Amino acid sequence: MKRYFKAARVLVLWLTVFSCCSCGVEGTWKLPGGENGSLSEGSSNPAETKEAGLAEGQEGSWENRENGEKTAPWQYVDTAMGTVIRQTIYGTEETAAAFSAEVMALLTEMESSELSWRLESSEVYRINAAAGKKDGCALSEEMAQLLQSCMDLSEKAEGAFDVTLGPVSRLWNIDKWAAVTDGEDFKPPLPDAIREAVSLCGSSRLRLEKGVSPRIFMPEGMQLDLGAVGKGIALSRLCELLEKQTEIAGAVISLGGSILTWGSKPDGSVWKVGIVNPFDTASNIGILSLEGKWCISTSGDYERYVEVNGVRYHHILDPLTGCPAVSSVRGVSVLSQDGFSSDGLSTACFILGPEKGMALAAEYGAEVLFVMDDGEIIMSDGMKRYFKAT
Repeated sequence: MKRYFKAARVLVLWLTVFSCCSCGVEGTWKLPGGENGSLSEGSSNPAETKEAGLAEGQEGSWENRENGEKTAPWQYVDTAMGTVIRQTIYGTEETAAAFSAEVMALLTEMESSELSWRLESSEVYRINAAAGKKDGCALSEEMAQLLQSCMDLSEKAEGAFDVTLGPVSRLWNIDKWAAVTDGEDFKPPLPDAIREAVSLCGSSRLRLEKGVSPRIFMPEGMQLDLGAVGKGIALSRLCELLEKQTEIAGAVISLGGSILTWGSKPDGSVWKVGIVNPFDTASNIGILSLEGKWCISTSGDYERYVEVNGVRYHHILDPLTGCPAVSSVRGVSVLSQDGFSSDGLSTACFILGPEKGMALAAEYGAEVLFVMDDGEIIMSDGMKRYFKAT
């Protein structure tokens, strides 16, 4: 058996941002441990800037040639929500540093108080603990709205998206096996165990009571897992933070495989997001050229998986079978104006495939690109305006 893992410290899962400054220089940067990414910000010596400074979470800058002031971009690398958080902020050093700290505080708070199924302090943990109770569990207004959106997406996706897959994801525990140093002991769950776990799931079995005091009711044994939309929700929250800023011209924020572009660069050039080749992650299949605010999320069978006797067991689980999704798709990239849609749709579209996936994305006003197992690229008509093959 071979073990494959794209660690939390590895930024390049499937998307890589290229945001070149006015001098048009592109280069590479390295995270600690020698893992390579390919996000570039203007620098006369990109490798030196990124390996010497940013790999250790320090900021870099370029000098405004008109007035000699260092205004942008400032770069920060940290970890939260189980992944690498990379920020590139166009503004003064003081403004960028303050905003970066605000970003990390928000992400940490979201995980600990809302989204984590592991932390007792989180709302999801409390909801799961109340599964089977007659009086259900009280919800915050924000969580009630989020869960309603999840239920709506599940219905529109014909069940291909399901936030009640907690029992199934715990059973497979792909993240654990993909992360261990030696995964030779991995064995797929037995069919009976899978069937039992699937019997505990199903978004259609959730019951929400809305109103002044919203509540949720779940059958005993059901467990929420918001991992398929957590980073997308975070992107939407970060957009709200940025909209309150008056001294930040633009920003690119990456949460693993989910990326936010916002505003613009001082030179007026577009944001460039490289779509990495799932067959060779050291290369790109093409570039998205974007202006202003966009959320881009990805799902692929190569991100977190173990391989046994030629069979790949990946982390994208099919709610219908309770097993890693069997698909002719290798990777999906979704482009949307909001993070929830981009993140949730990337999972659903991977399972549904191009025909149904594109129809679903269209319902949300999103664009989608599929990389098939034979290397073919299939995309929505709208995506063609932004994508250029390399």
